Amino acid sequence: MTTIPAGRRNGSIPRGLSQTAPIIFSYGFRPFFLSAALWAIVAMLLWIASLAGVIDVADAYGTVHWHAHEMLFGYASAVLAGFLLTAVPNWTGRLPVSGWPLVFLFTVWVLGRLALLAADHIGNTAAILADSAFLPLLLFICVREVVAGRKWKDLKVIGGLMALSVANILYHLAVMGGQHPSLGIKLALSAYAVMILVVGGRIIPSFTRNWINKTGRTDFPASYDRFDTAAILLGVAALAAWVILDDGALVAGTAGLAAAMHGARLTRWRGWTTTAEMLVTILHIAYLFVPLGFLAIALTALGLFGETSTIHVLSVGTVTTMMLAVMTRASRGHTGRVLTASPATVASYAAIVACALLRPSAGILPEFTDVIYSLSAMVWLTAFGLFLAEYGPMLMRVRRRVAEG
Repeated sequence: MTTIPAGRRNGSIPRGLSQTAPIIFSYGFRPFFLSAALWAIVAMLLWIASLAGVIDVADAYGTVHWHAHEMLFGYASAVLAGFLLTAVPNWTGRLPVSGWPLVFLFTVWVLGRLALLAADHIGNTAAILADSAFLPLLLFICVREVVAGRKWKDLKVIGGLMALSVANILYHLAVMGGQHPSLGIKLALSAYAVMILVVGGRIIPSFTRNWINKTGRTDFPASYDRFDTAAILLGVAALAAWVILDDGALVAGTAGLAAAMHGARLTRWRGWTTTAEMLVTILHIAYLFVPLGFLAIALTALGLFGETSTIHVLSVGTVTTMMLAVMTRASRGHTGRVLTASPATVASYAAIVACALLRPSAGILPEFTDVIYSLSAMVWLTAFGLFLAEYGPMLMRVRRRVAEG
């Protein structure tokens, strides 16, 4: 393995591309993207098996609560970890956490998944304590790096991670109290959405500009300006109103306006000019679910759309579609592959977008609920199965010295 040795700075967390641990633990995106996709498949299969009455899953915790938790805080938190552990070093100029410290962090995540599955045997309290350790630990690492690198503007992204950590605790407290964890769900989705508003506004126009420049054109996306700042602030306000007030005219009004502003923001990035490269286009498609999510919140606040459908617009559409888009691009880029979408990658995008459109429709077409559930599960499994088949080998091998093409 051609790497640089791990090191310490100021006696802190070891970082650098370790030579002592397996290659998969040389960079944060490798174990977390791979395991996130694997867990997205396994957790869905367990959910399907439980619905079919084949097995019992986390009865002590509540199978429905377990399913929702593992979608929001299980696989999704792994994707977030892989992204942040890769992006934060780029933002701060510091070496990445890797090697055995990364093994430890990853193990904490794995133990959380296993503990909740074993809640019937170890008890809910022990399971919740095990699960609740991962996000605060990830938060500590990211805050430490941002502060050490003096990249204060990136603290707003870390704020989203802090909100997610709180949301996980609120989710568990509600379940333990016999209540529906709606507050934890909404806060978690809002945390992910805010990070997408901020980071998406950074990477989507940047990657789009780079691709357009390579084609020799000059019809670049709009640069970040006050409109973007206003759109983000309004989006945060709409999400806060949704979390705190749940429904009503104020929620509907702010969310409706946020939908319009983020729809306009998306058009400023000129995504329709990138259709020759789906690795770029999918980022725009994923961001399209941001205004759609705000529109769903507005309609739900007025009693015109089901809350469960809104949650799936946000969770599958806004969050998962963007996560799959980022996972594929980052995996290719950081393993030395050419930045272009293969047919299998494009098929995985089509599958997750289909899931994002199908799953919320169950609330609109209740007579087709069983069919919609089945189709949604099938395309979900297809999307992540294709990712595993294509990107799993990349994530477990040494980075190529020179990108192909």
